[in-house]
Amino acid sequence: MPNTNPAFEDHDHSHCARGTLARAEAVAEERGARLTPVRKRALEILLEAHRAMGAYEVLERLAEDGFGKQPPVAYRALEFLVENGFAHRIRRLNAFAACMHPGEAHAPVFLICGVCDGVMEAAAEPVRAALDIAAAAHGFVIERANIEALGQCPACAETVDNTEIPA
Repeated sequence: MPNTNPAFEDHDHSHCARGTLARAEAVAEERGARLTPVRKRALEILLEAHRAMGAYEVLERLAEDGFGKQPPVAYRALEFLVENGFAHRIRRLNAFAACMHPGEAHAPVFLICGVCDGVMEAAAEPVRAALDIAAAAHGFVIERANIEALGQCPACAETVDNTEIPA
């Protein structure tokens, strides 16, 4: 499957964010899920950059917009977004990133730049298929997998001296 997430490429980010938000709103409406103003704003905040954000960073931004300063405000909004497939939890960074494919059945792998903390959600159906085969050999059924790969995005790889990185 071709790369449909331009996180590490030049692109019209405002168009990208608007399109993803519109898809999330349509999916929420189809499912009867309430995308309240605070939930929608939390998703907009996550969509503003292709990187993962911590809950407290999201909370700061929500507070600036008048949504309150108590941690449950952000945690409840982020929990809703994750449960409904509008955001993903990036465990390596203890942070959250907007899902770039809301409403689509997909098996994401997160490519995390260890230099700039940029995050790209890449389609990883072949990886998921391999996991399912390995699990099935042991009678195990995978319900959800969170695959995270740490490395360097193209921009950081050009500027960082990689000669001392062990193979």
